[in-house]
Amino acid sequence: MDTGAKDNEPHLSPRQVLLAFFPSIVLPMFLAAIDQTIISTALADIAGQLGDVQRVSWVVVAYLIAATIATPIYGRLGDALGRRRMMYVALSFFLAGSALCAIAPSILLLSAARVVQGLGGGGLMALSQALIGEHVPPRERGRYQGYLATVFVGAAAVGPVAGGFLTQHFGWPSVFLINLPLGAAAFVLLMRLPGRVIASGRFAFDYVGAGLFIAAVIPLLLALEQAQALSAARLPAIGGLLALAVVCGAVLFLHELRTATPLLPLRLLKDPTIWRSALLGSCIGGIIVPLVSYTPIYMQVVRGLSPSETGLVLLPLTAGIPIGSMITGQFVSRSGRGPIFPSVGQPIVAVLMLVLATTLTLLPMRPLVLLLAVISLFTGTGMVVVQTLTQIVAGPRNLGAIAASVQLARALGASLGTALVSAVLFGAIALHDSELAGLFGELLQNGQVLLARLGAERAAEVRGELADAFRAAYVTIALIASCGSILAWSIPRRRL
Repeated sequence: MDTGAKDNEPHLSPRQVLLAFFPSIVLPMFLAAIDQTIISTALADIAGQLGDVQRVSWVVVAYLIAATIATPIYGRLGDALGRRRMMYVALSFFLAGSALCAIAPSILLLSAARVVQGLGGGGLMALSQALIGEHVPPRERGRYQGYLATVFVGAAAVGPVAGGFLTQHFGWPSVFLINLPLGAAAFVLLMRLPGRVIASGRFAFDYVGAGLFIAAVIPLLLALEQAQALSAARLPAIGGLLALAVVCGAVLFLHELRTATPLLPLRLLKDPTIWRSALLGSCIGGIIVPLVSYTPIYMQVVRGLSPSETGLVLLPLTAGIPIGSMITGQFVSRSGRGPIFPSVGQPIVAVLMLVLATTLTLLPMRPLVLLLAVISLFTGTGMVVVQTLTQIVAGPRNLGAIAASVQLARALGASLGTALVSAVLFGAIALHDSELAGLFGELLQNGQVLLARLGAERAAEVRGELADAFRAAYVTIALIASCGSILAWSIPRRRL
């Protein structure tokens, strides 16, 4: 391990970073980030035109599974074969998948095309993070990781708005076709990226590890997706999928310990700074995704806002995370201190989430929006530190592997956190009112019309029950932030 070793790789000057390097990785990162959310507002039209409504969720899950699988593979191949070269491969998969998605005649084929697209998207995310470490000096990485986090969260926030506009005016295929000219521009920008000489020697890829990783990840993500809608009928399937994931994961772990060229850097993950930082990244993912996913539902169903009004009041929530990341990156670069920022930020998030849960129905809209903005601002103090610290500890030879591992941890944390919050939310609704649990799906689609049909008294009762369920969900997010706080304070290495 290169822990504590000096990074002697040649780096670019600040002018080269800003003019040549950074634009070359921003656009691929933007494409991968926006594609995770831009499709959300197009799903209704896709289901309406292609039919097979009960399988429309496959379009989302297929991309998630493929991107998760691809992440460590690109990290390993990038370290061995060159990260710029693998960025071209990832971008090619992404664009080919986008074109296939646009012409898909059925949900099944669209889901298959999303797999191809996800195989590229996962690489774009991991390689962009690793390239920062390859070309930027260690002390400056916090600043640029903050910029990259801003691009990621900003793109994810813009995605639903862009998807709605494109779908309304040009049809759902345009959501995928827009990637083609942007991808062509990304190819051109990548040509400006300086290449690195790759050490000679025979490269052995861990095919067995990759197969076991796929066998563990697919049932795990499918189980988490099933768990988001809590139902007794789904428990046997969830249990079976989780059991399969655990068995394959255990075999994968034993295999990776024995192989000379493992897919997953278990040797690196033994370092307490790295594994605690990676778990902190999981907690941050488990905070951001359910908070951004379920708060709009609360605003529309309980507070009675329209979709456009919801988008406006949630702008501070989505903007706070990249702003917090950018500010943290600047402070990290200037001070050389890392974990202190999430060590302070995560406890504040935990406390404010409890305040939000307690005062959910008491706060007027403006104070509520301000509270959400402050929560997101302090949530944004974490991922910059996680990426920067793990890359420095892992050393220059392992940048791809460690960046992919952190990205994988964040994605799995987001999936697990969303499933947990969803189970608490739906479980609380079912505990309050089994009839309401059955109506919840209709409430999401046509909430205000349904509430008006129920009558004033019953509508008020339903809103109160839903508010109690959302309180439980926000308390769950507070508990995740508390776990993140413990991890942040326990990271041994406090300076970069």
